[in-house]
Amino acid sequence: MAKHIYCRHSIELEVPFFDVDAMHIVWHGHYVKYLEVARCAFLSAVGYDYNEMGRQGFSWPVVQMNLKYVKPARFGQHIRVEVAVVEIESCLRIDYTITDIESGAKLTKASTTQVAVSLENGEMQFQTPESWLAAVQRHPTFQAV
Repeated sequence: MAKHIYCRHSIELEVPFFDVDAMHIVWHGHYVKYLEVARCAFLSAVGYDYNEMGRQGFSWPVVQMNLKYVKPARFGQHIRVEVAVVEIESCLRIDYTITDIESGAKLTKASTTQVAVSLENGEMQFQTPESWLAAVQRHPTFQAV
């Protein structure tokens, strides 16, 4: 059974020189940064960035991350980081695909899971806050189950 995708978002980046090694291949740790840049762009698009999360009384730490490197990204390459939001009710789970813009070749697949944690008492929330659900539902690509 296919995963339900609540909404999609994407960004485009050019791989900078400071992200690559001597062979002009992106160092593996920088892929995490690309995921974060894409996730922040998505959160800004729904009006629920990390500052807003704090104003609503929550932090949202990443509790799980998976990456699968398919092909290396290289210096100067134009890449697209696609975000697919696959869980919003018990956590924020996002699947990512990084592709080469020119060829469409898949470079990396990844996923992250974040949970809401109350800033007041430090307790993890087993259901995401209503403020988050209302925000994500404003994204133009939102699809209810």
